[in-house]
Amino acid sequence: MNKQEILRQCALFSELSGEQIREIMTISHEKSFGRGEHVFFEGDDGNGLYVIAVGRVKIYKMSPGGKEQILHIFGAGEIIGEVPVFHGRPFPASAECLGKCTLLFFPRQKFVDLVHKNPSIAMHMLAFLSERLRRFTVQIENLSLKEVPSRLAGYLLYLLEEQGGQDFVTLEISKGQLASLLGTIPETLSRIFSKMTEEGLIEVEGRRITIKDSEALHYR
Repeated sequence: MNKQEILRQCALFSELSGEQIREIMTISHEKSFGRGEHVFFEGDDGNGLYVIAVGRVKIYKMSPGGKEQILHIFGAGEIIGEVPVFHGRPFPASAECLGKCTLLFFPRQKFVDLVHKNPSIAMHMLAFLSERLRRFTVQIENLSLKEVPSRLAGYLLYLLEEQGGQDFVTLEISKGQLASLLGTIPETLSRIFSKMTEEGLIEVEGRRITIKDSEALHYR
């Protein structure tokens, strides 16, 4: 695993100098997890942040009644657990690996000390957190103001852009996990997929979804 290349892929560190990247590498620890293993649980001590090197991690909260709400799913080059690094509070949500994962762990105090020595990292962190906040604001808006078909349409268009703008997307999570991410249940999601297929908007083949009318999806 090339730690330097992984950190270069991370938005927080992508514009740092080679010397700064190498300094960051010295405080990181490689950690491996299996499918279904937790990186941390909600309420655990926020003892550091993680950069995903390999695999995907879901961030979720669990209601008192046992209902899971997926907040986001992060992949290689993305950061999780960054918020507690600066406010020193427990992790606000849980993180579970969706498959075999390798993460780079940065202990809280060592990372804070590094930021004090390199103020430019703090500026990158500010920009990174602002973008992360924007993404969560959009998600909250979708969950609270839009109906489920509009949420699904928006997610498919997001994947279309993220995966290269072709005429199809590939779901990297199960439909059950997608339902949780969109704030609904699998049965409702299946009905919406069927309706969109009947309307000629999409074509579903397993986890591959062909977008047949992206313009119409924009107006769902």
